[in-house]
Amino acid sequence: MQIKKVFREIHLWLSVPFGLIITAICFSGAMLVFEKEITEMLRHDLYYVKEVKAEPLPMQELMEAVEETLPDSVSISSVTVSPDKERTWQVALSKPRRASVYVDPYTGEVTGKNERLPFFDVMFHLHRWLMGSSGNDGFSLGKFLTGMSTLVLVLILLTGILMWLTNRNKPLTRSLTISVTKGWRRFWHDLHVAGGIYATIFLLAIALTGLTWSFSWYRTGFYALFGVESNEGGNAHSNRGGNAQEGDGRNGHGRDGHEGNGHHRDGRRHGEGFHGSFGEGHGGGWHRSPYRHWQSVLEELASRNPGYQAITLSKESAKVVPAGRNSMRATDNYEYDRRSGEITSCTPYAEQDRSGKVRSAVYTVHTGCWGGMLTRIINFIVSLLGATLPLTGYYLWIKRLCNKHKSTK
Repeated sequence: MQIKKVFREIHLWLSVPFGLIITAICFSGAMLVFEKEITEMLRHDLYYVKEVKAEPLPMQELMEAVEETLPDSVSISSVTVSPDKERTWQVALSKPRRASVYVDPYTGEVTGKNERLPFFDVMFHLHRWLMGSSGNDGFSLGKFLTGMSTLVLVLILLTGILMWLTNRNKPLTRSLTISVTKGWRRFWHDLHVAGGIYATIFLLAIALTGLTWSFSWYRTGFYALFGVESNEGGNAHSNRGGNAQEGDGRNGHGRDGHEGNGHHRDGRRHGEGFHGSFGEGHGGGWHRSPYRHWQSVLEELASRNPGYQAITLSKESAKVVPAGRNSMRATDNYEYDRRSGEITSCTPYAEQDRSGKVRSAVYTVHTGCWGGMLTRIINFIVSLLGATLPLTGYYLWIKRLCNKHKSTK
């Protein structure tokens, strides 16, 4: 009995100061689960073409059309092709970080920038930094409080489990049942206990993976458990390739700096951007576009991967998400000769370096996309439950204090 009381006190006094922050983190995380689907519904003109034609423009012509809309200091990093003929293609840019635009493959028209809707932008900043700064250049109080609150959440969940295990007076079915006919206090109590039991395993998985974004010491230790070194030289969870749809915030961070100015890019196209980079041994080679083999590589990869979900092309490499993959990060990686366009190697996802798989797993577990739509729905429900637990806990605590106060009168 004494042990249970100790667990209850730890559970309570960890929850009181951090409860509201935990609610904010869990709620904002739930709101981000279906960001992609909601954004595509509200920004249909960005993600879908106006008219489906017989064939898309040749890749070189399409990329050069996009280049015409970019400032001289910005270049194309990659393009992600969808097999859906009604969808636009996503073109990743060299800067700002994770910036990309969408282009109609039939006309070459840039339909818009890849950026969050205002609501999701607020939710993302609340989830990651409690509306503070990202702290890329130094200490971030919001990031620190988010990390500390997530760490406290782990301890709260563990003490909650221990309280339940040491409470042998109540049958299991009682703990797992939520009564809706015995008054509000009983309902909130049951929601707190049963909701916590149902959500604990999933919340622990979300919290333990989420902590890798908050503390470098935790990230190092976490990856070491799987025999992988953490990427301390940069963000261990940055976007990969052109799949900005499934990065830290599933719709990327493209903002400012790449509005089309309508002027021609002759200086970059015939100068520094191409000279020496793609024309070695060809008299300077300013006319040899870096995209000249993208069309043939795309066609080859499409023929090798019928039913593919996405193909991302970049200079000398490509990534393919084959049919049936739940995660857009589980890509088969290809390399090709930039002079001939011949595919020189293929590394299936199953044979890739372990570090990349672990980092991908951390992201997919945290966002719930490891099992497709079903696990994302579970992630959404569990995150909402996680947001209610501190609130129901506050209610029960205040109610108990009031009852004690009345009994002393």
